Formats: sequence, structure tokens, C-alpha cells
Amino acid sequence: MFNLQTNQPNGKPHYWEEAVKHLIKKDRIMKRIIPIHGEGTIESRGDPFMTLARSIVGQQISVKAAESVWQRVLKGCGKGFTPLTVQRLGLEGLRTCGLSQRKAEYVTDLAGHFKEKLVHPQNWGEMQDEEVINELIAIRGIGRWTAEMFLIFNLQRPNILPLDDVGLLKAISTHYFSGEPVSRFEAREVSEAWAPWRTVATWYLWRSLESALVEY
Repeated sequence: MFNLQTNQPNGKPHYWEEAVKHLIKKDRIMKRIIPIHGEGTIESRGDPFMTLARSIVGQQISVKAAESVWQRVLKGCGKGFTPLTVQRLGLEGLRTCGLSQRKAEYVTDLAGHFKEKLVHPQNWGEMQDEEVINELIAIRGIGRWTAEMFLIFNLQRPNILPLDDVGLLKAISTHYFSGEPVSRFEAREVSEAWAPWRTVATWYLWRSLESALVEY
């Protein structure tokens, strides 16, 4: 799931306006799409641990179901959602909250990585995109797509192109290839005009397809 909701002004990425100008100038499709979907922007929500845990909870289930399970997990953890409270809740407690055995294991593994300092969120702001991705995909239940969504919505990195995202490929197919199937190579070629603001182009392409706002 990804967040397409309108952002508050003070949360707007500093690069957004510059990126919009670049995209409108360099890409005729963006020149058409952006004015239609110009309001809003990506929004960073929550601390890294909570954001990643929530992404695991929401995998392969509806937004409504994910929210219901997530609220039960928060309640089960009691005062504060932290690696320690998750570990205290344990696998059985997470299962009681509605998580599958596998997802409970994933969330527990995530808590262990944060508790044992096997990941370094305090350094992510200075690390390269691929360095952060490599740390994240070492955690069970987090693949490249989830890591890239984290870079987009939590760290607000400006030049992420999530080629595993079905929505992005569908939008590129619709707007650039008259609905014909599009390969990752073709999608990457199209995105050359967007650099170094591929994140922003991706966001507008998502907006062009989505009639309802969903939450990452």
C-alpha cells in the first residue's frame, strides 16, 4: 500500500517545486498530468520502525483489513509501539492480534533488527539509496518493493523508480505505450527524462490511476 493523501504544507519535500518544473519541461506526458493532479505531495509518516512494521502488516490484504489488524497490534503493545513492546507481545500475541504466523515472524524479526542495532536508521539520512535498501532487505518480510516505498514515503528520497510496482508499470503503459504491456527496460528508458526526480514522476503517475486515496 502506498500513501497518496494530500500533505500538509510544512511536510512538503523541499525539492518538490523544482522537480515539478523539471518534469513539465522535459516530458510532454508530465506536462499534461501534473496540472490535473497538482494538489498534494508525498507525506512522511511515523518513525522508521513503525512505518516498516505497518508495511509488513498490510502486505497482500485490503487497506481496511490492514487497518483493523494494525489497530489491534497497537493495542496489544500497550504504551508505545517499540521493538521492546513488540518482543514482549511475542509471536502468540501478534497472532492473537490477527497476524498470520509468517507475518508475526516478520514483525518479530524486524523488532530484533532494531533492538540489536542490526540496522542503522540514525544513519539512513546520509546513506545512499542502495545502501539503505541493502540494510532493509536483510530483514525477513521486506523485499525491494517495500524498501523502495520506505525510501519514497519515509525518507522522501527524490529519485526512486520502483520497477516492481504494478501501478507504476500500468501507468507508464497507459500514458506512454497506448495500453500495451511495458517491460522494465522500457519503463527505465521512459524514466530517463525524469531524473533526478523519478520519485515525483512516479507519484503523479500513481495519482493519474487512483480514484481513491490509500495509505502506505
